[in-house]
Amino acid sequence: MGDQRDTARVLLTRRTYAEEAGIALADRPAPLYQLLVLVTLLSTRIRAQVGVAAARELFAAGYRTPQAMEAASWQQRVDALGRAHYRRYDERTATMLGTGARLCLDRWHGDLRRLHREAAGDRATLRRLLIEFPGIGPTGADIFLREVQMVWPELRPYADRRTVAGAKRLGLPAATDRLAGLVDEADFGRLASALVRVALGEESAGQLNRSVAGR
Repeated sequence: MGDQRDTARVLLTRRTYAEEAGIALADRPAPLYQLLVLVTLLSTRIRAQVGVAAARELFAAGYRTPQAMEAASWQQRVDALGRAHYRRYDERTATMLGTGARLCLDRWHGDLRRLHREAAGDRATLRRLLIEFPGIGPTGADIFLREVQMVWPELRPYADRRTVAGAKRLGLPAATDRLAGLVDEADFGRLASALVRVALGEESAGQLNRSVAGR
């Protein structure tokens, strides 16, 4: 258990995908919408780092709220995605971002806290509501819930299949409750995000285990 806790402590030094995209995640309308944008980008078959870079380009262009995203022209969204080398899916994703922004405004008045309240903390309901956004399927819903548990504490501990896959690669518990026992409750979202990087091969499990052993 000691070695597993050491591994978890190292993983907690990694940034979440939201942080890497420049999102100061909080239970407020703008950062929650920005997380939704990031999830939309990560839901296509591209490398996670390309999706993160695309989110940063969109936010740098000023499209940080559903109002700003919808007000941008389709070509402006395509251009921002292109600057991040988000190719093949750029035109379709630019359309989905516009449609998703309109849905966010029409149904949730631009505030995903309303979606959260409607679900009343029920994960299945949250997943169903998230999947209604264009481009977001079950995997995208998992990404959103995995990251948002940092500010929606009743979701903790939330571990999706990629989190579990990363844990197995490192010899950590696959059972969510046992995995959560390695860290403080508030840190589980960060641990889950770091384990996904291991599952996707962004971080070598062998190298990470060696660095823990050398501490």
